[in-house]
Amino acid sequence: MKTMKIYEAAMCCSTGLCGVSVDPELLRVSTVLNTLKQSGVVVQRFNLSNAPAEFVKNKAVTEYLQKFGPEKLPVVVVDDAIVIAGRYPTNVEFTRLLELSGDVLGVACCSGDAPTSGCCNDAADISERNCL
Repeated sequence: MKTMKIYEAAMCCSTGLCGVSVDPELLRVSTVLNTLKQSGVVVQRFNLSNAPAEFVKNKAVTEYLQKFGPEKLPVVVVDDAIVIAGRYPTNVEFTRLLELSGDVLGVACCSGDAPTSGCCNDAADISERNCL
């Protein structure tokens, strides 16, 4: 199984879901990660203020931070390679990157106008089925 780690900017808590105004994108990501966890898929999430050592442990993330700074977080790493930077994955991307069935997150890929179960597994599928 693929391993995914999300390296996030400094936030007041581990999820960023505190305070008066909650960022809807952080809420979506937290919901996705909880759904994945219930399906037995664990995605590790590291906040710069709570887990700075995790940023240092990953050479690619350290180099990214040195080049672009913390303003360009989050960084999504799959199997030790940065796959997305500066934003969180869409639900379809979570499914594709983790090689999961689309049913896990309720996403489906399309072939023309007819949705099919499952999800796109590679770049060819994405372009052929207009998945993203």
